[in-house]
Amino acid sequence: MNDIFDIALAPEGERKIEWVRRNMPVLRGIEADFAKSRPFAGLKIALSVHLEAKTAYLCRVLAAGGAEMYVTGSNPLSTQDDVAAALAAGGMEVHAVHGAPQGEYERQLLSALSAGPNIIIDDGGELLELMRTRFPEKLPQVIGGCEETTTGITRINKLAKALELPFPMMLVNDADCKHLFDNRYGTGQSVWDGIMRTTNLIVAGKLVVVSGYGWCGKGVAMRAKGLGARVAVTETDPIRALEAVMDGFEVMPMSEAARVGEIFCTVTGCRDIITAEHFPLMRDGAILSNAGHFDVEIDMAGLEEYAVRKYEARHNISGYELPNGNTIFVLGDGRLVNLACADGHPAEIMDMSFAIQALSAEYLARHRGELKAVPIKVPAEIDDAVARRKLASLGVEIDGMTAVQKEYMGV
Repeated sequence: MNDIFDIALAPEGERKIEWVRRNMPVLRGIEADFAKSRPFAGLKIALSVHLEAKTAYLCRVLAAGGAEMYVTGSNPLSTQDDVAAALAAGGMEVHAVHGAPQGEYERQLLSALSAGPNIIIDDGGELLELMRTRFPEKLPQVIGGCEETTTGITRINKLAKALELPFPMMLVNDADCKHLFDNRYGTGQSVWDGIMRTTNLIVAGKLVVVSGYGWCGKGVAMRAKGLGARVAVTETDPIRALEAVMDGFEVMPMSEAARVGEIFCTVTGCRDIITAEHFPLMRDGAILSNAGHFDVEIDMAGLEEYAVRKYEARHNISGYELPNGNTIFVLGDGRLVNLACADGHPAEIMDMSFAIQALSAEYLARHRGELKAVPIKVPAEIDDAVARRKLASLGVEIDGMTAVQKEYMGV
């Protein structure tokens, strides 16, 4: 039984899915392969990823491979009701409603898992956590799972270290064709898409503060610089901080950045990056956004308590008037700005990320019963295959190594 907003929205969702399908040639090729090989025949897959058009197309690719799909979102504000309706109209079981409160959102996650999946596709580790704590009786039938994000992989590694990982998990985010492109170019573009379309303000000339200089932070800083912003980076890792300096950015503590920043974007994967100690320091009109997976990087509870007034300044922009008379603005309630305020990463980027997801799920299905309950790196041949397919779709040819070269390099 589906839990969606309105099935009548399906035609618009279908148009969105067809648009991204047109621009995801690697995934189209995998869909054709899966339709022939049917690697998921007889298997149930529960998927919790930001439920918009590109994710919907991944669901259809997995279904083409024979999977029985149980679909939910990984963030209530990124769920698109028309896309959810399109999947439901096509016969999938869908549990996702845009803007669902926390209790309803968790119930939707549990509903997707209640069928007893054989494979999970996770984004942030929530399905993994609920599967192992709420459905222990169903764990023996789980072949394994695939994790999309840095945040989720951190959770997986913590469980593995404590010897509490219940089944094999593929570290999709760590694949080169995922993090080198999705995290850097995808996040870099989609974050600024969300900020600019929501605020309708210029970026050029402003001082942008990027918190975290991992692959996502690099992308956000790079695109801010390209838009003409002055960029400052905050970091706790000395090597990443040094890298930011060498890349030409100012590096400073948040206590200093809070005083001068005009647009803030947290992208650390950690919590309490902008807190109550920073709000009083901020200039009037400062704009706060988050691109980390969970809405814990900006202390929203602390801001609610500290502000003397909150109001809707514009759709997806909340104004917080502070005791000193200044007002700061938060985009998308502190949730992922590129999905809460926009449509997420470009289709061409997610073409590679979801190709890795699809082939990693196939790897699990092909090796069922052979894998230990440990974190599993995506095999190099999957990365290589996706890169070669993507190059071919772009009309790009590359050299191959000769036998002599392979012998020289020890390949």
